[in-house]
Amino acid sequence: MDITLSCYGAAREVTGSRHLLRVNGQRFLMDCGMFEGRRAETYERNRNLPFDPATLDGVILSHGHHDHCGNLPSLLRNGYDGNIYATPATRDIANLIMMDSAHIMTKDFEWLRKKAPEKRAFEPIYESVDVIRTLQHFVTVGFRRPFPVGNGVQCEFRNAGHILGSSVPILHVTCDGEERRIAFTGDLGRPGMPIIAEPDELPPVDVLICEGTYGNRLHDPLEDAKRQLADVIRETVHKGGKVVIPAFAVGRTQELVYFLHLLKDERKIPDLDIYVDSPMAVNATGIFRVHQECYNETVHQAFLDHHKNPFGFDRLHYTSDVSESKLLNDRLDPVIIISASGMCEAGRILHHLKNTITDPRNTVLIVGYMAENTLGRAIAERRREVSIFGNKMPLRARVKILNTFSAHADYEDIVAYVSRMDQDRLRKVVLVHGELDALESLAERLRDCGIRDVEIPEQGREYVLCN
Repeated sequence: MDITLSCYGAAREVTGSRHLLRVNGQRFLMDCGMFEGRRAETYERNRNLPFDPATLDGVILSHGHHDHCGNLPSLLRNGYDGNIYATPATRDIANLIMMDSAHIMTKDFEWLRKKAPEKRAFEPIYESVDVIRTLQHFVTVGFRRPFPVGNGVQCEFRNAGHILGSSVPILHVTCDGEERRIAFTGDLGRPGMPIIAEPDELPPVDVLICEGTYGNRLHDPLEDAKRQLADVIRETVHKGGKVVIPAFAVGRTQELVYFLHLLKDERKIPDLDIYVDSPMAVNATGIFRVHQECYNETVHQAFLDHHKNPFGFDRLHYTSDVSESKLLNDRLDPVIIISASGMCEAGRILHHLKNTITDPRNTVLIVGYMAENTLGRAIAERRREVSIFGNKMPLRARVKILNTFSAHADYEDIVAYVSRMDQDRLRKVVLVHGELDALESLAERLRDCGIRDVEIPEQGREYVLCN
């Protein structure tokens, strides 16, 4: 039995999850996400795949975030013709993410050619027609239902508790009477988060490929989330400013809306208009309403049992039309604007930031991880100037970071998760999806807990997992 791993993304970095498993001569790709960083590097790394998609025997998708599913259409454009396995909710979310990605790439290309011809305009890596073709290759399977993916290889999905439909795929490999199990966390969620059910405990596995985005950090307690959010809103409204929140359209936006609903019902925030200004977030919220099988019991008790919509309330507005979005920038009164993308690299959030960051009355509220070399990271680091649409702008708005809302497990969560696994069976933990300092810190914590073999793979290098 021979099982090897090569990471072609999210190795000692956070974005662009692509992990190639070679199993007894078969090749399975775990995730195919978009790398996000400097524009030129982003384009080249996403456009030029470092492996031949035509040689893949299957693709297994952990969840629908852009950095995990966003480059699936490139596989089809480069010769892949097999199945893409995912949970039903992940398929629906990935549809939105990929369509939005195709739309943004096309619109950005057209805008730059028209408005800034002196700047390099990157051609779209794929278009909407490629997304439609990709969706035809999806095979959806629910949690805890084993299914075959290859010769002597079965897979099952366990709930990862990260976003709607997120899973921990587990490969069951049998050869000559022996069995090996390889688990891949994708992105691991936190216990006790709003809306989504907690991560499942895993059955015994031989190898765990585990994310480490927050491997050197702890999140603020979840019970502080509402209080901190209310404080930021009240303080900004008192100054007469706007609260602008870059947020991922899937997961983070719905969590914010959920908390704002609770705060409004409890009269802990002023009575003001709240806008979700992202067509994808509007559609994603509709998908959240459909997939109630992914909710935790708290949501059922607080809303669904009383036939209330957790994602809709008075003075909450969902905007899809471009003209409506532009009008928000003319508002002089305090408002809350939640918009994508989460790392401020594309979409309507750029226009809102352009119109708010120079005014010290306003607040930019950071509620998620910002990768290196993104506009979101520059804002989170409170740099004196940031570049938006190629123009340098002074950052005078208040920048407030709330770690409470992260949907990623922190190092205590991960250590607890791994510690609960069968330690006699677990041979190796491979740490991916994190910057190197975070992964090294997490590796030491896992070794201190008695994990025998912890690996931090390099990009493109092949590692033996089992033999």
